[in-house]
Amino acid sequence: MRKADAEGAAQFGMAAPMGARMMSGQTKYHEQLERELAAFVGKEDAFMLNYGYQGMVSIIDCLLTPRDVVVYDAEAHACIIDGLRMHKGKRFVFGHNDMDSLRKQLGHATAVAEANGGGILVITEGVFGMKGDLGKLDEIVALKSEFSFRLLVDDAHGFGTMGPGGKGTAAHFGVTEGVDVLFNTFAKSMAGIGAFVASHKWLVDLFRYNMRSQTYAKSLPMPMVIGALKRLDLIRNHPEYQEKLWEITRALQGGFRERGFEIGGTLSPVTPVYMKGGVEEATNLVVDLRENYSLFCSVVVYPVIPKGEIILRIIPTAVHTLEDVNYTLDCFSKIREKLLAGEYQKPMPNMSDMKYEADLAAAK
Repeated sequence: MRKADAEGAAQFGMAAPMGARMMSGQTKYHEQLERELAAFVGKEDAFMLNYGYQGMVSIIDCLLTPRDVVVYDAEAHACIIDGLRMHKGKRFVFGHNDMDSLRKQLGHATAVAEANGGGILVITEGVFGMKGDLGKLDEIVALKSEFSFRLLVDDAHGFGTMGPGGKGTAAHFGVTEGVDVLFNTFAKSMAGIGAFVASHKWLVDLFRYNMRSQTYAKSLPMPMVIGALKRLDLIRNHPEYQEKLWEITRALQGGFRERGFEIGGTLSPVTPVYMKGGVEEATNLVVDLRENYSLFCSVVVYPVIPKGEIILRIIPTAVHTLEDVNYTLDCFSKIREKLLAGEYQKPMPNMSDMKYEADLAAAK
């Protein structure tokens, strides 16, 4: 991957191509990547986006008119929520992964859509990035027999990790055809920058010529495109990476459960570890993990979750080893003891200052 990135930068630089895709920013490499991405996820066509977050906001803006109605999962990602804030029509939220709630909201949405002469768009995620649980795509698609709607799925965490060959959560459930619009980012399994939306060719053409964030923005730089082609090639032709990822994931999650940690109902590599404590305790805990145990993970605290709750989010990769897993489990056992003993209620020393003082002493 690094070699491909470097070769792309050496050949084209970071500036090429200049201009937006519709103007002077179109290249055969952009087109090639879109064709290969579409074929990989089982859709007719795909359109590349500069950023995932911005891309989802723009997809929603492009798809909807004020006559249309949206029904979305209560735990949808912030990019979905921000996209919906731009929608001038009606929207309904259903309880997270609650199909009875979805059916009820679809009933309300149908009445509004019929009165306005609009359509219905249901939005959910393939893998929910905070808890690691899966959207019930098979059950949602089954509801198309009762209601008329199109389905948009944000599968940022599912692309490359879920389904046969990493083709995503829709493929995992065997409902790729039932998902009308499929969105994926390069920021997770592809370890890059950018995103893409895949669907029927006529709908992708609609995106190409109507997504304002792409029409009026510079094309994705060539090194990113060349690098993404290489990353897709690795995912597509090396199933052992996905197999290794799941080996590490099962070992890590099984180890956490055996040691009495609460990790919820995750069904993906996203591994949340739930603990109790305040914001200061959480901050001191992750600083301790990083500085004294060389273990990095993201922390989630209030106001994202209720006060007194801590989520430490661990996401294993294909390059981790079983030794890494055992070390991580040992570290978490130690920091849990410290947390319960109240050690993280005390101010932690400033690690940067300590390092500076040590370097200064060594220099003297």
